[in-house]
Amino acid sequence: MIETLQSIFEAGLRSVDPHGIILNKVAVKGDILCISHEDETHTFDLSAFKSIYVVGAGKATARMALAMEGLLGDRITGGVISVKYGHSEKLNHIKVIEAAHPVPDENSARAAEEIHTLCQDLTEESLVICLISGGGSALLSMPVKEITHRDKRDVTEMLLACGADICEINCIRKHLSSIKGGRLIQAVSPAVSVNLILSDVIGDRLDSIASGLTSHDNTSFNDAVDILEKYALKEKVPARVSDYLIKGCTDDSLETPKKGSAIFARNHNFIIGSNIVAVREAAAKAREMQFNTVVLSSQILGEARVAAVNYAGICMDIKRNELLAKRPACIIAGGETTVTIKGTGKGGRNQEMALAFLKYIAENQTTMDGVYFLSAATDGNDGPTDAAGGFACLEMLDPAPETQSNINDCLKNNDSYHYLKEKGLLYVTGPTNTNVCDLQIMIIS
Repeated sequence: MIETLQSIFEAGLRSVDPHGIILNKVAVKGDILCISHEDETHTFDLSAFKSIYVVGAGKATARMALAMEGLLGDRITGGVISVKYGHSEKLNHIKVIEAAHPVPDENSARAAEEIHTLCQDLTEESLVICLISGGGSALLSMPVKEITHRDKRDVTEMLLACGADICEINCIRKHLSSIKGGRLIQAVSPAVSVNLILSDVIGDRLDSIASGLTSHDNTSFNDAVDILEKYALKEKVPARVSDYLIKGCTDDSLETPKKGSAIFARNHNFIIGSNIVAVREAAAKAREMQFNTVVLSSQILGEARVAAVNYAGICMDIKRNELLAKRPACIIAGGETTVTIKGTGKGGRNQEMALAFLKYIAENQTTMDGVYFLSAATDGNDGPTDAAGGFACLEMLDPAPETQSNINDCLKNNDSYHYLKEKGLLYVTGPTNTNVCDLQIMIIS
């Protein structure tokens, strides 16, 4: 069944290949750029522009750029994209800078500076095609002058560790940035911008994907301060950070661009792929394999280990009572959970979820036979590890009497990676060059 879980996951993954999505959604017919979006075709006359630049950031952006080079070729004047280390492609017209994720590094700063500088010299006869995917927040780092890059790194690390969700993290990132929260379009204006976006945010919020590089911002400095207070970080973050965010609450000149701003008059955002695409294709594969298949949601949030217990309960209900679906059943969900880090171990939200699911199996061995679970990140990197996620099933549960105690200890230390690796339960895909959150797949045989 492990191979079956992998086959279903990989079907979902193939559906969100960035290169394929671009070729499916974008076409060039003569001088006309055509973009399919929500059952409509949007067109742009390329002959109206003296220059065409391609910029962007994200884990999937290199493959998006590769497809755009294939479509536009020598029409591209130039460009710069920032991608995660190891997520690159060989391009002819667009410069690729590899940078760090999830915490920005000096290359994140260099990429942001180069893109920002390029965009400031544009005119009304320029077209900018911006390619955005998950991870863009870390891969472009241009903090406001009042704080340092070190400050930005420290804040990012604290937010990732405290259990804040991606929208909360990005709210603070936007208000500490000179390029996020719509400020990239502030630099691009008065050029025309066409933004092709692969979403890794639940609900596909434009102002949160890659921290809203090309969108008006729906959040405020007050929201940012409230988030610091919610997670008891106001006194822990660097003083320059808290001072600046507090100052912004009363100084409107510091606020990010809002809806209706003139800078967005020639700005066009198109979400071309998201988690729901992967969820639906994974479900189609499961049905093809003759499973009675149910999609729970593409918007699962909250603590990873809590979600694991809920998923396990659903599986037990199907096994005992055939609620939701008759056996053999496949239950599929997507989203992006969080982990509140209290230990010093290694792992990621998907590995923690798999280990918590395994804990449930260990505690309910007589009723969880025939249940198989996989949770994995579509980008192939779950947390700061080389694994996409992990499996859980009774057959691979260590029969040693101390197993439950070992699992509990690893969960307490947030050390899912080492436990799953030792037991052969890690799922390693390598970098997938895409990113649309996570998938959870459950089989009840």
